[in-house]
Amino acid sequence: MYLGRVIGTVVAERKYEGLEGKKLLVVTPVDHKGKPTGDAQVAVDTVRAGHGDLVYLVGSREAALALDPWFVPVDAAIVGIVDDVDARQP
Repeated sequence: MYLGRVIGTVVAERKYEGLEGKKLLVVTPVDHKGKPTGDAQVAVDTVRAGHGDLVYLVGSREAALALDPWFVPVDAAIVGIVDDVDARQP
């Protein structure tokens, strides 16, 4: 599981079976301070996230299992919208 910031949307006229009606968003992975940690990626939205939202995502097999029907071929899925991050260092 990792954090990301929604920066855009993807419009696709045709989608793989199981992705119909699912929103695709462009997300930049970020660290706990909100600083980008990697390249932007496309993630399927399962929680109705919007532009600018801080979200948490799952990748790989877990992303495929986050959809109904399960095991749709995706690399990343947004599974939550983050309200706050409290990362205290010991």
